[in-house]
Amino acid sequence: MPLVVITDCDHGTIAPEETVLQAAGVAYGLHQAKTEDDIIAVARDADAIILQYAPITGRVLDGLPRCLVAVRYGVGVDTVDLPAATARGVMVANVPDYCIEEVSDHAIAMLLSLWRGVTAYDRAVRGGTWNTTGRPPMPRLAGRVLGVIGVGRIGAQTARKAAGLGMRVVGYDPYLTNLPTGVAGVTLDELLRQADAVTLHLPLTAESRHLIGVAALRKMKPTALLVNTARGGIVDTAALVRALRDGWIAGAALDTLEQEPVPSDSPLLSLPNVILNPHAGWYSDQSVPELKRKTAETAIAVLRGQ
Repeated sequence: MPLVVITDCDHGTIAPEETVLQAAGVAYGLHQAKTEDDIIAVARDADAIILQYAPITGRVLDGLPRCLVAVRYGVGVDTVDLPAATARGVMVANVPDYCIEEVSDHAIAMLLSLWRGVTAYDRAVRGGTWNTTGRPPMPRLAGRVLGVIGVGRIGAQTARKAAGLGMRVVGYDPYLTNLPTGVAGVTLDELLRQADAVTLHLPLTAESRHLIGVAALRKMKPTALLVNTARGGIVDTAALVRALRDGWIAGAALDTLEQEPVPSDSPLLSLPNVILNPHAGWYSDQSVPELKRKTAETAIAVLRGQ
C-alpha cells in the first residue's frame, strides 16, 4: 500500500485530505517535521510527501528513496530545492489555481487602502485626530497606471479588477508571449517608470529574488506605491525601508515579507507609509478546503501514473 506523508501542516484539520486519501486506499500520516532530520525520520518510507513549510533539500530527498513526488500546499514551491528534485527524478507539484480571486482581491484591497489612506486615517482617528488636513489630497485613482509584474492567473485577475476601477494597466511577464486583453506589455524598466502603483504576482526563484531592490525602487515615481502579495523575497527589505524613509516611493502594502512573522524590531513596523498583513491574501472559507483537497488529489494522481 502506498504511503503519503504530510510532513507539516498548521491548518487545524486534514479532513479534506483524508477524504481523498481514504478513497484512494493509501496509507497516510500527519506530522509536524520542520527540520531535515525530522523530515527524513517521518517520511523515509513515503511514496509521496505533502508539505507546507518543511525544507525539502537534496539531503532530505536522499533520505527518502521511495519518494516519487513532493506536493506543496500553495502556489509557491520556494521551500523545495527544484534542481535537487529534478536530479533525483522526484516530481514537484503545487496548487496554482486555488486562490486566484482571493489574492487578486487582497492586492486591490491593499492598493485602495494605501491609495485612499484608509489605514492611516484609522490610526489617526484612534489617536484622537478627526480631520483630513494631516495628509495631502489624494489623486483620483481613475486614469492612473497600475504596473503588474507577473501576469499569470492572479496577475491577470488583478489587472482586470484594476481596469474596472478605471486604471490603465501595463504588464511585464517574460514568460508570456501574449498578455491578457487590456494589459499593455512593456519592459520592466518602462513599467517601473510609468506606474503609479506596482503590484507583484510572480514566484520566488533565483531569478526573481530581490528583483525589487535599490535599482528598481530608484526608477519608480516618488508618488508611486508598491503592493506585494506574492513572496517576500522578491523585495529587498533593506532597500525598501530606505526607499520609504528617503521618499523614493510614497508607500508600500506588504502581505508577504522576507522574514515571517515580521521581527519585532523590524523598521517596517515604525514606518507610517506601510501596511502590513500576515500573509493572509490566500485565506477564505472556500480557498482552504480547495487547497487541501487539490494537494491530496495531486499526490494520488502522480502515484497512479497520471
